[in-house]
Amino acid sequence: MAETLKPDICVIGAGSGGLSVAAAAAAFGVSVVLLEKGKMGGDCLNYGCVPSKAIIASAKHAHNMREAPLFGVSGGEPQVDFQKVHDHVHKVIETIAPMDSVERFEALGVTVIKEAGRFTDKKTVVAGETTIKARRFVVATGSAAFVPPIDGIEDVDYLTNESLFEQTSAPGHLIVVGGGPIGMEMAQAHRRLGAEVTVIEGFKALGKDDPELTSIVLEKIREEGVVIKEDTKVTSLEKRKGGGVLVHIENTAGSAIVEGDSLLIATGRAATVEGLDLEKAGIEYTRKGIKVSEKLRTTNSRVYAIGDVAGGLQFTHVAGYQAGLVIRALLFRLPAKQNTHIIPWSTYTQPEIAHVGHTEESARKALRDITILRWPYAENDRAQAEGKTTGLIKIVTRKNGKIEGVSIAGEMAGEMMNIWALAISQGLKVRDIAGYVSPYPTMSEIGKRAATSFYAPSTKKPFVRGIVRFLRNFG
Repeated sequence: MAETLKPDICVIGAGSGGLSVAAAAAAFGVSVVLLEKGKMGGDCLNYGCVPSKAIIASAKHAHNMREAPLFGVSGGEPQVDFQKVHDHVHKVIETIAPMDSVERFEALGVTVIKEAGRFTDKKTVVAGETTIKARRFVVATGSAAFVPPIDGIEDVDYLTNESLFEQTSAPGHLIVVGGGPIGMEMAQAHRRLGAEVTVIEGFKALGKDDPELTSIVLEKIREEGVVIKEDTKVTSLEKRKGGGVLVHIENTAGSAIVEGDSLLIATGRAATVEGLDLEKAGIEYTRKGIKVSEKLRTTNSRVYAIGDVAGGLQFTHVAGYQAGLVIRALLFRLPAKQNTHIIPWSTYTQPEIAHVGHTEESARKALRDITILRWPYAENDRAQAEGKTTGLIKIVTRKNGKIEGVSIAGEMAGEMMNIWALAISQGLKVRDIAGYVSPYPTMSEIGKRAATSFYAPSTKKPFVRGIVRFLRNFG
């Protein structure tokens, strides 16, 4: 039965960002309508962060068995039951799902409509037989796997992150097209779970991170047996007789064919704007996403866009961060200007690679008189005890010690990045890090040692040494 709703806020998309806006607004007693055409929880819960980290956890256990003899423990080649790996992944999803469910959000006071939303004008959205005329709209429809127009792709079976986690048997040889974070995480995980793996990347694998640190990560992944072909173009695809796929490639060495049983397309994400009829609402967008201001407003002042669909950094925590800014603007009329400089990210390979703020390269272009502080994992006692000595931290500082960027490659880099994300967001200096007490022995001491090294040159200055000598005269 057709009806018209007039809530204060209408949120389109029940992924991380949309759910955060809906829950926060409802908590303040604001009327909210939430639209979702697919699964509650969106990509992160069902096809992205959650299942990928669950399968990575299974892969780590397999790898730990192989490494166990190094620690005096009987180990060897693990017996992997891929059906049970699949079951573990989906159990994790099912355990988290109630937090994102229709029932929970309705209990919070949110009106949930399981239909796609589309704009009919600047002030109206229609979802099924329901018309919504809200004071403000928030578009949080996320993104989907981008499938490039490779010759022959329509003739072969391929996986994306939306189908990868449905597999109940390990591929004999998995070919991954795309060497970004998703591609490399899944390549290493499947290799550890028993598959042969080849990654084909058109440019440089993990190309958005510091090349010095990515080389550390990629070397370890190659040591585990993953073949990584960089600067290589996929020219065409075709079915292999008897099943599988033939991937035709081309690089400076010439043309070749890579044969595999399964093909994973991991060539990035495309903003989900199809079907929204954004034109009718006066909302500008490109294939990269909806055009937004620094305050996350679209070209229709009634409408905000957050998360992947807004065309910026595509991380779940960014969607959550942007949701908080929009809530401040919608409910309290407070400034909601995003600052992408404070956004950290992490790739969950092993070793991990994590980053916040400036890289060394971007700092040299944008800033003057920078100092690069480094400390290796190999000089950390906990890393030695754990046998995780491969890695490095790099801290970019100004001459006055202000921290402008941090990059880490190594064990638990993502966890270690938390304190550095705080430091960047609060404008801290290396003296603040050098001045806190870190429990011993922990990996986090690596960062503290690097920060303390900022003062090492001072110990060699004649003036400083002269002061020390002078003060000794007073007993």
